[in-house]
Amino acid sequence: MADPSLYNEDLAPVPQARRTWNLWHIAALWVGMAICVPTYTMASSHVAAGMSAWQAIGVVALANLIVLVPLMANGHPGTKYGIPFPVLVRASFGVRGANLPALLRALVACGWFGIQCWFGGLGLWATASAVMPSVGIPDVTSSLLGVDTAPLLWFGVFWLICVYFIWNGMESIKWMEALSAPFLLLIGLALLGWAIVRGGGLGHVMSQPATRPLSETFAVALTSGVSFWATLALNIPDFSRFARSQRDQVIGQAIAMPTAMTAFAFIGVAATAASVIVFGVPIGDPTALVTRFDSKLVVGLAMFGLALATLSTNIAANVVSPANDFANLAPSKISYRTGGMITATIGLLMFPWLILKNLGSYIFVWLVGYGVLLGPIGAIMMVDYFLIRKTELAVDDLYRRGGQYEYAGGINPRALIAFACGVAPCVPGFVVAAAHLAPASVPAIFNTLYTWAWFVSSGVAGAIYWLTMPRPSS
Repeated sequence: MADPSLYNEDLAPVPQARRTWNLWHIAALWVGMAICVPTYTMASSHVAAGMSAWQAIGVVALANLIVLVPLMANGHPGTKYGIPFPVLVRASFGVRGANLPALLRALVACGWFGIQCWFGGLGLWATASAVMPSVGIPDVTSSLLGVDTAPLLWFGVFWLICVYFIWNGMESIKWMEALSAPFLLLIGLALLGWAIVRGGGLGHVMSQPATRPLSETFAVALTSGVSFWATLALNIPDFSRFARSQRDQVIGQAIAMPTAMTAFAFIGVAATAASVIVFGVPIGDPTALVTRFDSKLVVGLAMFGLALATLSTNIAANVVSPANDFANLAPSKISYRTGGMITATIGLLMFPWLILKNLGSYIFVWLVGYGVLLGPIGAIMMVDYFLIRKTELAVDDLYRRGGQYEYAGGINPRALIAFACGVAPCVPGFVVAAAHLAPASVPAIFNTLYTWAWFVSSGVAGAIYWLTMPRPSS
């Protein structure tokens, strides 16, 4: 019998009758999540860091092919057993120990939720400014909150739109992603067309050379690119549990995730390079770029498309997981809807404009930093499921105390040790980056380890878990 402290209807295995997501739904999910402002700006930031246009696109493609492996792997148990991420991670961390990885994943999602709401609010603000240029909003918040009142108000409007979809649950997400994907592709192609026409041809636009050696820029670009989706690499079971088959979840992800990410990164690089030719300065933010267009109709449609892209990404990538993760803390008291509202509230209070204030901090502290925490969790999950348990789980024991996932008081100490060992080598480098200390503050090896943070932390944690975890008796 399921323990009320571990079970509610939102965390229960999805029955076969409700597993209705086909290949198209999974693919549309990834198109909706990948086509967003952070994807666009990520590749542009690589160019700003010194890469050539083609190098920036290539490293984005490579990073997403790498992270596709844990995405498909951790999607397998979701489809096979119909269970979400916080329930799956009980197998490796214990029925109580699972709260640690679930909470870490949830807090990262809260940060991303706020960031995406900020981008979406900027899009709405830019649209309103273009359509009604004479309407101004007095600034009364910049001295207190570090942000002007007008974008802060539009941030609030976009936040409320996201709350609507939180309140209406998974089905609203399913139809939103399916309907928005084709429109988002059209918006992306329109931006690419503008870049080619106004930039004097694709060859001219993409001829921007590197300004720094690739050896100086590659590691950070690759690690931040992998870390970008280290979040979904953990909680992909939250979606794959609704898939009809393994074929649907695997092929749906494989055809859409790396291609959509690379394609939109390509568009971001091309449009940014074209902005130098057309306007004389690189404009890496698409919301700032489209407001330079002359036609108010074009600006309105473009900003609507960017807002829709941000909305589809935010709801799917940054609400579903933390809603389940917070519910996992107290299933009898916290539902999916309540968990989603907790996510929205924390995202609001994290002041996302401060996270984005400095591009270097955004890439090297935020993206690479949370990869240090999430990479080991994903590695432990994969080693446990595929190498230790050979894909066989006792589902009933995931929802009760005293079963095979009880370990020591509900916590698997080997998983915690492996996690700590994975994180530890990257901590000195993270402190240097986050506190803006001189690199010489720590031995050079720690800065190098942090540059490859996701790979280092994942590899160490996975290896230690494999070496220390006993095999289940047959």
